[in-house]
Amino acid sequence: GFQHPWPINMPENDPQSRDDSLSEDTIETKRIYEGSIINVRVDTVRLPNGNSARREVVEHSHAVCIVPIDEDGNVVLVRQYRKPAEEALLEVPAGGVEEGEVSEEAVLRELQEEIGYTAGNLVHLSSFWVAPGWATEFMHAYLATELTPSRLDPDEDENIQVVRVPFDEAVGMFKTGEIKDMKSVAAMLLAQPLLPKR
Repeated sequence: GFQHPWPINMPENDPQSRDDSLSEDTIETKRIYEGSIINVRVDTVRLPNGNSARREVVEHSHAVCIVPIDEDGNVVLVRQYRKPAEEALLEVPAGGVEEGEVSEEAVLRELQEEIGYTAGNLVHLSSFWVAPGWATEFMHAYLATELTPSRLDPDEDENIQVVRVPFDEAVGMFKTGEIKDMKSVAAMLLAQPLLPKR
C-alpha cells in the first residue's frame, strides 16, 4: 500500500512558515540562468527593518528519496559520480518530481529507474528542505519494502552502480564517511525506527 499523510506540510501552504517579524518581501526578481535541472535567480528583498538585501536562489523541483529494504534487511543503495563533490557517492535512490507532484507513481518510477525494483509497500517518512539557504528543493523521503524486480530505463545521463548493504552496517558508514550524502543520512535515520530489529 501507499501510506501518505496528505496534506504534507508543503512549504507553499504551511501556515506556520509565515512570521511577519522575520519575513522578507520580494521587491524585484531577476532570473540569470535557466537550465534543464535548475534555474538561478537573484531576488531583491525588503527586510523587516526596512533595509533591502539581495538573495541568490537556485530553483529546483521537489524531489523524492527512497530507503529500499530487501527481504534480507539490506538497504539497496546507489553509487554514482557527483561532479560538485568530485567523487562517487553512496546514496539512497532519489530523483526530481515533475511540477512538484508527489505520487506513488513518481516514487516507484525512481526505484525502477535507479535500482531495478518496485515496492509493494511505501511509507512517507518526512519532508524537508535540502539546502534552504540557497535552494528551493524540497525532499520527500520514503521507506520502500516488499521489493520485486521491475526495471525502467535509467536516465541517459546517469551511470549508477547498485550496492546492497546490511542496514545497520550502512548506518555505521555515516560516521566513517563512507556515506556522506545528507538526504541519505536523514532518510535512513527516519526509517530506522520502523524496521524490525535483526
